[in-house]
Amino acid sequence: MERKRFFTARNIAFLAVLVALVIVLQVWASAIPIGATRISLTLIPIVLGAMLLGPLAGAFLGALFGAIVVIAALTGADAFTLVLLQDHPVLTVLLCLVKGAAAGLVAGLIYRALRGKSERAAAIVASLAAPVVNTGLFILGALLMSDTLSANFVADGETVLYFLVIGCAGINFLVEFAVNAVASPALYAVERVVEKSVRGRRSKRVGAQGKAEQEQGAARSDSARKI
Repeated sequence: MERKRFFTARNIAFLAVLVALVIVLQVWASAIPIGATRISLTLIPIVLGAMLLGPLAGAFLGALFGAIVVIAALTGADAFTLVLLQDHPVLTVLLCLVKGAAAGLVAGLIYRALRGKSERAAAIVASLAAPVVNTGLFILGALLMSDTLSANFVADGETVLYFLVIGCAGINFLVEFAVNAVASPALYAVERVVEKSVRGRRSKRVGAQGKAEQEQGAARSDSARKI
């Protein structure tokens, strides 16, 4: 069976557009605080990349999202992440990269596993899985930095887990989940349009090759008759 090549002109062009979307959306969203953290709309192009280009592309876009979060912290645009970065630099960087990459990877794997049964359902489940993975890993990783959270963000009488679930990640998660739920039909529509376009080009190319082979065969037959 012929293996599909990833580094085609089509895939590189799509990936470049999605990289630009991830950068623009994350930089723009970094200016919108929700509680202690910033809203994230970047999961939309990450999921779209996972659907169109596969799980590894989704993981790459997710890791890029995490890298932008770290850069925003270093420049002072994300005060919450900056505090974590100062006390736990390695863990914070790993958390940002891993949670984003895992969100894209899982979305791509889910879409690939379910698309044979229903592409619409696969797009919806993949879209909703991304914020679940992203927020879930964030909470788990942040619990490892409870000392910093307690010293800087957790109010008296609260627990670190309560702060993370209710005061920090909870509202952000609901926004991300709602945005992805609303965007999932659009993602499905985009995927269908792209897939239809690719199939159309492939059919034309196969048809042209078949016609050329027929013409070559006819020419050989004519030559054989003359001989």
